[in-house]
Amino acid sequence: MATVNLLESFGEFKDNKNIDRVTMMGILEDVFRGVVKKRFGEEAKVDIIINPDKGDLEVWLNRIIVEDGFSEDDNLDIELSEARKIEPDFEVGEEVSQEVKIEDFGRRNILSLKQNLQSRILELEKDHLYKKYAERVGDIITGEVYQIWKRETLILDDEGNELIMPKDQQIKTDFFKKGDNVRAVVWKVEMRNNTPVVILSRTAPEFLEKLFEQEVPEVADGLITIKRIVREPGERAKVAVESYDDRIDPVGACVGMKGSRIHGIVRELRNENIDVINYTSNEQLLIQRALSPAKVGDIKLDQEHKRAEVYMKPDQVALAIGKGGHNIKLAGKLTGFDIDVYRDTDEVSDDVSLDEFADEIDEWIIEEFKKIGCDTARNVLDLSVEELVKRTDLEEETIEEVRRILKKELEG
Repeated sequence: MATVNLLESFGEFKDNKNIDRVTMMGILEDVFRGVVKKRFGEEAKVDIIINPDKGDLEVWLNRIIVEDGFSEDDNLDIELSEARKIEPDFEVGEEVSQEVKIEDFGRRNILSLKQNLQSRILELEKDHLYKKYAERVGDIITGEVYQIWKRETLILDDEGNELIMPKDQQIKTDFFKKGDNVRAVVWKVEMRNNTPVVILSRTAPEFLEKLFEQEVPEVADGLITIKRIVREPGERAKVAVESYDDRIDPVGACVGMKGSRIHGIVRELRNENIDVINYTSNEQLLIQRALSPAKVGDIKLDQEHKRAEVYMKPDQVALAIGKGGHNIKLAGKLTGFDIDVYRDTDEVSDDVSLDEFADEIDEWIIEEFKKIGCDTARNVLDLSVEELVKRTDLEEETIEEVRRILKKELEG
């Protein structure tokens, strides 16, 4: 039975496609030589012949023939009378090679052999997995969903390796079931309890960057460079692109004829709204482009504190802020500036800054309105209570009280 178990280990080893033949032979010989030396001693001369294709091996013990009565170590020499039982014409001084059967090692040694062999196989598999994916960090792979848990999804690659995609690395509207094919970027490879763990992501900016490389040949060829990417996964993304070839329109090339190229990316990202803009080192112009689709008027930069005051017509403010504030938040991330949006008040002479109400309205409440671009009384009153509740973290009662104070002042 022990021999059968050992041969099963051979088969397991032989079928592992990640291990090359030279490495396999070396590991097998190393494992068996360790047990053989333990059995016969360090000085024993032993030949190990391995046949991994058949899943078997031969162990030969080589001993020198000595006169009867002069043997000092049965593992190093053999008496003449014993040698002649093997071959009648043996003489003193010659070497005798005698096969040792695996069964002769004893059950405990055979079990140790099997465990060592399996342990080395496992270590090699771990090493192969780590090296393979450490080199592929940032690349897109396609895998099959194998199991879905509350906090993560288990995915198998084409070699059957187990990969993990945590819940926070999935787009909120992602819905997978067992057997689905899923595309994701190799985010990082970690060692946990001496075991490599490959972590995938669909929310990382690198995933969007690699999708552009797959869909836009000019990006893959290096004719168009993606300078910056910021995302609110599943909601909105902004991509700043640049081309060093004046003949290429980087935005047009990325979007494609009638959006043909970007549509595939949008579908993969669960209808994430993607804004592609021309990159520029001119910070004011970059901010203006980043706030697209809103049309910007004047921009005042505070370089020391990295703040930007952006002025625009009242009907453009909502566009600049965007649904859920995603547009202005991403524009800030893309440009590196904290952006404050203000309405041009030239057209409205009877408006009052919210700061003027500091004695009646708490400062933190005023700041909440400013965060969504409402810095004057009319800014607030122009929006419905429902819209203000949706955009701010304020309670409905608080908003209604503020509106009452503002109306009283303006309609005084």
